[in-house]
This record gives sequence, C-alpha cells and structure tokens, in this order.
Amino acid sequence: MPADLIEITLRSLWIAGLGTLLAAVPAVWFGWLFARRRFRGRTLLRTLLLLPMVLPPVAVGLVLLRAVGPRWPVGGWLASHGFDFVLSPRGAVLAAAVMGMPLVLLGVERGFAGVPRRVEQLAATLGAGRARIFCDVTLPLALPGILYGLVFGFARGLGEFGATVLVAGIVPGRTETLATAIYSAIERFDHGAAFVYAAVSVLLAAALVLLAERLLTRQP
Repeated sequence: MPADLIEITLRSLWIAGLGTLLAAVPAVWFGWLFARRRFRGRTLLRTLLLLPMVLPPVAVGLVLLRAVGPRWPVGGWLASHGFDFVLSPRGAVLAAAVMGMPLVLLGVERGFAGVPRRVEQLAATLGAGRARIFCDVTLPLALPGILYGLVFGFARGLGEFGATVLVAGIVPGRTETLATAIYSAIERFDHGAAFVYAAVSVLLAAALVLLAERLLTRQP
C-alpha cells in the first residue's frame, strides 16, 4: 500500500467536499430559477451552466487558468490580495466546483420541479409568506433531489483530473488527489500504486452512486 494513500484520499475528499459546497450556492439558486421560471435567455443561460459537463475537462481548465492565472487581470488582482489559485489547493477546489456544478444543478432543478404547486398554494391560503413556504414546504420536498445532485457533484469533483491538472497541477503533499496520483504513479511505472489509488477511487465512487440511488428512491 502506498505510504501516502490515506493523506491523498483525505485531501481528495476535502477538495471535493469544498468544491461541492462552493457549487451548491449557485446551483440551488439557478436550479430553482430554471424549475419555476420562464424568461428570455433561459435556454442560453442553462446551456452555458451545463457546458462543463460535456466539454473536455482540459478545455474547462484552460478557461479557468486564463480566468484566475496571475498574468490575467482578475487572477492578478486575486493574487495581489493573497488568493492564489494556480498550483494551489484553491485551484483544485475551484476545478472541482466548476466541473461538479452542472450535476448539482440538474439534481436541484429536478428536486424543485417535483414539488407539487398545490401544496405551496395550500400553504399560502393558510397565511404562510413566500419565505416560510420556501423554507418549510418547498425546500424539504425538494431536498432528496438536491441531495442527489450534491452527491453526484461530489463524486464528479472526487474524480476530477483534467481541469485540476491545468489549474492546480500535481504538487505532492499539496494538490495531489487520487485522480492525479494515479497518473503520477503510471508515469513513474509504479503500476501497483496506481492500481491501489484506482481501487480506492472505484470504491468511493460506487458508494456515492449507491447513496445517490437511495436518495432518488426516497423522492416524493
């Protein structure tokens, strides 16, 4: 067993976890918006947000590198304020968030779309305001779909490679994850370590898919 297996696994989990939390905020907002509203430009906006799911990850990584790289305006400003993304754990979290966000968004949208309008209307007739209806009625009913999306977004972030390599690189002890560790092990012809990293990745992914399927079957 590789000596750094536990360290890399834990790093992969917390990078994917932070990335999922980062993606959850816009995903919940846009998921509710797409499920409940029709507006001009909706299709275009939805397409742009879902693009990372179908684009080559290295292409997404290149865009992120241009966006947060220190040689570019936004990235330079962030770096001057102490927020370095290139070759840093922040870059790995950002890559996980961007690549996982479309899956979170789809789950959230599905969750809100499945909430019966008549239940919300009934709550309104009983005197509940919009905020209370959302918190006490809409959100709990949509929660299985939201959790479904979050689990798959987490799984996507856990397996992220292409965008992570371009933005965060493969820095042992700093940005190396299970996905990049597999690649590094193969490059140095350590196939035994590569198979161990891959086996852990498979086990984690399988557990997450099973969890997501259980959440799906519990939807109202």
